[in-house]
Amino acid sequence: MFAINYSTLRNHMKAYFDKVSEDKDTMIVTRKDENVVIMSQSTYDSLMETVYLTNNRHNYDHLMKSIQQLKDGQTAEHALIDAEDE
Repeated sequence: MFAINYSTLRNHMKAYFDKVSEDKDTMIVTRKDENVVIMSQSTYDSLMETVYLTNNRHNYDHLMKSIQQLKDGQTAEHALIDAEDE
């Protein structure tokens, strides 16, 4: 995440938009009133998916349990089943 002021963004908009898009970085544009955040659509989509998945308490608890199982080494590896083999 990096911050720039509005005038700098205005003078170099393409370069900054390219940086945000290519680096998946988030840019804060500082202003006299409230600052503005600029991010790539893929970053935004990922953020919204995370919000959606963790918004439901049951879903959140299940995800946290799964993460803890992964950290504790409680995982199993399985071969993928090819759809043509069924």
